[in-house]
Amino acid sequence: MNKPLLAALATLAVTGVGVAPAAASSAAPAAPAAPASSAAPAARAVSFAGTVALSNCSGSVVRLPASEDDDPALVMSNGHCLETGFPAAGEVVVDQPSSRSFGLLNASGTRVGTLRASKIAYATMTDTDVSLYQLTSTYAQIRGSYGISPLTLNDTRPTAGTAITVVSGYWKRTYACNVDGFAYRLKEGEWTWKDSVRYTSACQTIGGTSGSPVVDNATGKVVAVNNTGNEDGGRCTDNNPCEVAEDGTVTVREGINYGQQTYQIPACFGLDNKLDLSRSGCVLPKP
Repeated sequence: MNKPLLAALATLAVTGVGVAPAAASSAAPAAPAAPASSAAPAARAVSFAGTVALSNCSGSVVRLPASEDDDPALVMSNGHCLETGFPAAGEVVVDQPSSRSFGLLNASGTRVGTLRASKIAYATMTDTDVSLYQLTSTYAQIRGSYGISPLTLNDTRPTAGTAITVVSGYWKRTYACNVDGFAYRLKEGEWTWKDSVRYTSACQTIGGTSGSPVVDNATGKVVAVNNTGNEDGGRCTDNNPCEVAEDGTVTVREGINYGQQTYQIPACFGLDNKLDLSRSGCVLPKP
């Protein structure tokens, strides 16, 4: 999966080779990488507003379709980006105290403020790879202080061919491509994810893009969270996920990157953005 860039950079220093999409180093980059070649006109409408930089990953301030302005805001990233390390297969983290900070970006990618978590509302690397932090600020407070609105999670499944942009708050860099299709199961080391989004080859995400929102260019809504890619053609190993079809057929796509769908998340939150895994329609793994 998108291994933390702290480890990836160590590998780079030792081997001299490049790194696949990964969580970022805790040190801020001296000079952000140049923007990817994402010149498609539709992609230009997608900005950095509402994205965040974590100490080791990317993320975004997100709202659910039913969220209200006075609800505590949520930040979404990957489960493997938790400050406590990778959750084990089968592990689900719920309502764990956290004071993690996030650098909030405006439309042009300038850091305009710092947001702080009150807890990890939900996180797992089972079936999906997602973390959702509850903040100490409401959406209204963030908008009032910084003039920035959250991104909205779409509650419907994306379709193949959808034009998307992966927006990395850590690198202040975007990647434009399309949904190439879906992996029935995506297996990487001890973890298995369901119905993962496979990108077309144009989205060559790099270390630091873990947790980036994947935005539908047409609607501006978030349809997935970026999380992994096959680095060097390995088969179902760490940093080399493989696709497993319903009949058990295994396919390896070297250099192809993936995200985890997010349309299932809204059904698991109720009034005041409160997590409720017992709600009707909620299919997220439970502790």
